[in-house]
Amino acid sequence: MNKKPLIGFIGQGFIGKNYADDFEKRGYLVIRYARRKPFVVNKEKIKKCDIVFIAVPTPTTPRGFDFSVVREVIKLVGVGKIAVVKSTILPGTAKVLQKKYPDRIILNSPEFLSEVTAAEDAANPFSNIVGMPENSIRHEKAAKRVMLVLSKSPFNLICSSEEAELFKYIHNASGYTQIVFFNLMYDLAKVLGADWRVIESAVKTDPYIPNRYARPIHKSGRGAGGHCFIKDFEALSTLYCEQFPNSKGCALFKVTVAKNRELLIESGKDLALLKDTYGNEIIDSHSKN
Repeated sequence: MNKKPLIGFIGQGFIGKNYADDFEKRGYLVIRYARRKPFVVNKEKIKKCDIVFIAVPTPTTPRGFDFSVVREVIKLVGVGKIAVVKSTILPGTAKVLQKKYPDRIILNSPEFLSEVTAAEDAANPFSNIVGMPENSIRHEKAAKRVMLVLSKSPFNLICSSEEAELFKYIHNASGYTQIVFFNLMYDLAKVLGADWRVIESAVKTDPYIPNRYARPIHKSGRGAGGHCFIKDFEALSTLYCEQFPNSKGCALFKVTVAKNRELLIESGKDLALLKDTYGNEIIDSHSKN
């Protein structure tokens, strides 16, 4: 029987923690490192791990997408070992990282955890995707090795890193746009005198409408908030507009962002996260308009 690989995790936020917990429950020996107690003492032990999953912040700030933390922590992975980036990264980032660290094998495996159900999501993924920045034998072997240690899923895909990276943004952007759309419909129903609760009951039974994000008023207010939606949609919007400047698609991205910011600000939802992405002046500029 083959010996189980030693698994490492860099980052112990809700993503890294819940994936690490799941590996331990399935009988793997796990080394956890983060810049806080009690994990900070494990920094040098990460080099011994065969497969290291990286789940650290990749914010979008007023200066743009920032993957500097990912870039820095990969050097903690041992030479010849496998680094699997779970953090959300723009298409092409894994290739940049592989060029910077040619003596490690870099892969991208996007995560699909929700904060409230993170433990359940980690144990029962709806899909496992492993992206390779190079179409090489060593990357194919590494990708298959990583796929074998992930929790079982009904869908498994090994593909290029650009495909894996883009799909994660598509996943988050789909939820974001649904939230904005249903908020528009909520306002329209209200001005027309329709009871949104009646409409929502019909939406929930319609098999052709994804209804996970069909509630206009969700958690602390209105709009697409949370630690992922705001930053990731802005990063995707910027990427799209760089490729298709002055296009109607770019205009659609921009107006969707503007409407969502309006919803968040007017309902007071996730304002700190909004400021992280757009700067402190975003609230003042909105009130002036």
